Amino acid sequence: MDALIAAAARALAVGDPLGALKRVGLRDDPPALALRGIAMAQLGDLVRARTLLRSAARGFGVREALARARCVVAEAEIALAARDLHWPQKALAGAWAALDAHGDTMNAAHARNLEMRRLLLIGRLDEAERALATLDPASLPPALRATHELVVAGLATRRLKTGVARAALARAEQAARAAAIPALMAEVESASRLLKAPAARLISRGEQRPMRLEEVETLLSSPALVVDACRHGVHLAGATISLARRPVLFTLARLLAEAWPGDAPRNTLVARAFRARRADESHRARLRVEMGRLRRMLRKFADVNATGRGFALVPGHGCEVVVLARPVEEEHASVLALLADGESWSSSALALALSTSQRSVQRALDALAAAGKVQSFGRARSRRWMTPPLAGITTTLLLPAPLAE
Repeated sequence: MDALIAAAARALAVGDPLGALKRVGLRDDPPALALRGIAMAQLGDLVRARTLLRSAARGFGVREALARARCVVAEAEIALAARDLHWPQKALAGAWAALDAHGDTMNAAHARNLEMRRLLLIGRLDEAERALATLDPASLPPALRATHELVVAGLATRRLKTGVARAALARAEQAARAAAIPALMAEVESASRLLKAPAARLISRGEQRPMRLEEVETLLSSPALVVDACRHGVHLAGATISLARRPVLFTLARLLAEAWPGDAPRNTLVARAFRARRADESHRARLRVEMGRLRRMLRKFADVNATGRGFALVPGHGCEVVVLARPVEEEHASVLALLADGESWSSSALALALSTSQRSVQRALDALAAAGKVQSFGRARSRRWMTPPLAGITTTLLLPAPLAE
């Protein structure tokens, strides 16, 4: 490695892409192309960065497996930043194995961090947790230690373990300051703000108020009967009944919980659950059937009693009944939640993260664009969607991955 290459690498390590380009901007040998690609990525030109890195990888010979693996890891990082979630993960796994075999433990750890961040992004929390257990952050340099702790914090946040997340973010902040990389410090600060922002709404006895993630965690572990409109389930004393695949039953459960300690009128239940403007005898008969199904589903938590004008929810042991609602009642809230990170997403990446069809995502994006909530640029496969972050709230409870078991 010559002096200019070494100096450019040191500049990139401290987040100075312009300093790196001053040293290797006019060179086209493989090491210089790789460094130029990383510099362009740090400057935000991801398309040019990917082209340079692929040219560098082709330029390295067969015997230079270590250098080629580093190029693959750099390209994987660019793919993650560009939300190219379909980028071939076998290539990253092969690069990680090559780096580990050649003793480049730092870049091997970086490859593992990238894979964990991708798994976290698409909601595969169990896989991310297993990968996390294979890394020891104590041996990592400050920059990698900061990104590792961000993964820990992100996983804990999605699991609703706010204490673990807060401790991980404190460690990430210390590591980011030691690394002295402004972009990394900004990312840690942005993640820390999520724990302080409203994450949901509590509806109880006809009143509602915003809640932070820490309050949501406390609520779900309390003796209250919680109808969770964020994940479409019912919680009580650490146990959960999922109604995610029974939308009619969940709608009825939420209406009963919102009306508690009173009852919900039959006409209201029919209109909201069956979307019928006027209730006739067939609707009332169907309502009785659905209420019977709901009563069987909730028999361990509460009873559903018929009243003179409708139905009432009667929890066991006289506990409180509350509704945990999303901070934003939006039909396409999960799409907005993913776009709220400020990055540009393709419709295929959104479909992968939401575990749904690309056509469904495209319809949601078209509706949001018509309402002025999202914007796109590019055409065909290069089309990307983005939106400014939702002001003043955290979108954790809008994301598709499950909360605490």
